[in-house]
Amino acid sequence: MSSSQLVVIGGGPGGYAAAFHAADLGLQVALVDNEPNPGGVCLYRGCIPSKALLHVAKLIAEAKHASNWGVSFADPKIDLAKLRTFKDGVVQKLTGGLGQLSKQRKITYIQGRASFVDAKTLSIDLVKGGTDTLTFEHAIIATGSRPAAVPSLSLDSPRVMDSTAALDLPDTPKSLLVVGGGYIGLELGSVYAALGTKVTVVEMTGGLLPGADRDLVAVLSKRLEQTLHKILVNARVVEMKDGKNGVTVKIEGEGLADADKTQTFDRVLVSVGRKPNSAIPGLDKTAVKVGDRGFIAVDASMRTAEPNIFAIGDVVGEPMLAHKASHEARVAVESVLGHHAVFEPQAIPAVVFTDPEVAWCGLTEAEAKKQGRKVEIAKFPWAALGRAIAIDRPDGLTKLVIDPDTERVLGVGIDGAGAGELIAEGVLAVEMAALATDLKLTIHPHPTLSETLMEAAEAFFGESVHIYRPKKK
Repeated sequence: MSSSQLVVIGGGPGGYAAAFHAADLGLQVALVDNEPNPGGVCLYRGCIPSKALLHVAKLIAEAKHASNWGVSFADPKIDLAKLRTFKDGVVQKLTGGLGQLSKQRKITYIQGRASFVDAKTLSIDLVKGGTDTLTFEHAIIATGSRPAAVPSLSLDSPRVMDSTAALDLPDTPKSLLVVGGGYIGLELGSVYAALGTKVTVVEMTGGLLPGADRDLVAVLSKRLEQTLHKILVNARVVEMKDGKNGVTVKIEGEGLADADKTQTFDRVLVSVGRKPNSAIPGLDKTAVKVGDRGFIAVDASMRTAEPNIFAIGDVVGEPMLAHKASHEARVAVESVLGHHAVFEPQAIPAVVFTDPEVAWCGLTEAEAKKQGRKVEIAKFPWAALGRAIAIDRPDGLTKLVIDPDTERVLGVGIDGAGAGELIAEGVLAVEMAALATDLKLTIHPHPTLSETLMEAAEAFFGESVHIYRPKKK
């Protein structure tokens, strides 16, 4: 039996951030996870390996596009084994680094699966065999989430993949059906399309990326229509059958052509969201409450109904994003130490790493309309930007959601090359209650894509140099 001041259950971006921060502040910390090193789903089977593959996909796309500039390359030769090695190497380097950081902080890393005995005790099934008992003063649950399954589409076939299996790149299928037009499906679909697969996406709502503003999605959709084989919206898969030549799929939807209603694919990727990992053995022996959707209930300090147990990340609610979990980790640790800390961000950025990227933060235009809130939208099209034209990527849009009475920037949306990097300025603007005037008067380097934020703010006042908009009266 061992003891610790703080035990963190789960080693993902929320869990290891909590453990590291707590150790830096002088707490004796134990970190429990099933993997050999910290990293969680994000590093092992999510954010990081997918971005490594998307980098390769982007390179392939740019090589094809270079013919427009007078530079031609031969068709790429894909060595899947070497590509897997590259992806796995990225994962190993990062998770190995986290393992070293854990040791440097003298964190007790326990590789195993934790169960609650009571509100102060864990039983841990060790990966190496046997069990260990750990008593603790405080605990932070950071068990993350897993791919959601659709019971009606359950098919025991290696041809049907979730996001984890798709990242393993088992082969380059001639055809792939992606069930779900969210960010995971579009990112992985883009990777397979770049590798030469004919990718069809089926989305049950009226458009891709249901959570994003339609004008931002329109820019992405236009490009995806050129790179993907087919996009079917207002449609849903109602049946799948495994056969000798692939998976035969029945699709229902208004206005579908007969050829789209029954199709056979070499592989199917089911990507319809994620579910929280809240079914922790023995959790019912504590006062921790789990809601109907499976999320652990916490207050603004990330404290559960059991005073000494906290929870963070995907397991406590949406948005299920690594950077949200990391910031919740800091709040939880500060709360463990008795400090007044609450998680009350004004903006949590969301990024879809497709080509082009889509990013947004704060209040969206769609949310403003739903709330009946008066806002003014200021847009700057990248077709008027020198840097965008110089890199032959004028297919972008930057928009600001602004309170017309106070000029406060309430939200920012960007669709274009590198949008994921650019959105951080928007997050800062929203978080710091910046005004459109602040963005307008901030000198941005020229020529850069970041100038679009300044130009959008100028457009709000009818003063943008590179587009014409009547001046505000």
